[in-house]
Amino acid sequence: MIKAGSGMFATALDELGAVLARTDEARIDAACAMLAGAGKIAVYGCGREALQVKGFAMRLYHLGLPVSIVGDMTAPPLGQGDVFLASSGPGETTTVLTLMRVARDAGAKVLLLTAEPESSAAKLADFTLLIPAQTMASDQGAARSSVLPMGSLFEGALFLLFEIMVLKLQALTGATPEAMRARHTNME
Repeated sequence: MIKAGSGMFATALDELGAVLARTDEARIDAACAMLAGAGKIAVYGCGREALQVKGFAMRLYHLGLPVSIVGDMTAPPLGQGDVFLASSGPGETTTVLTLMRVARDAGAKVLLLTAEPESSAAKLADFTLLIPAQTMASDQGAARSSVLPMGSLFEGALFLLFEIMVLKLQALTGATPEAMRARHTNME
């Protein structure tokens, strides 16, 4: 249990800031350009990463970009000119690797977010955005680097990274706050 004054909040926030400070901004810009220029975008992540990816997909929709979530029955097929955005912190998630191959075989480009630059997924991706954070692959023993459990540092970094990418994409696409708000669901 976190107690006031324990410093755990400050430590966690410092860790998140350090991860994002080590994330290459030029590559973030290149990833945003890929998304802005895509015919269609499909996104996928497993577990808690999926929650972050789905939140990003919602904002991509608000920006007016043609986005779908893999697994939803309304997701269209991908092909030439499309982008498959996948998140796999450890870079060895079987489902992600399989979907990456399906997307590539269909002619789509694969944009991967991972913490492991030498992983199977990184080797398969067309473009990798490295997020240097602890994941489930590095949360035990000497490799453990975060006060946060398991893959929480990677997942938290994804949330913040995606929010910055939304701002960059807003500038790239010219989407106004009013247009974004008008695309927000009224079915709540």
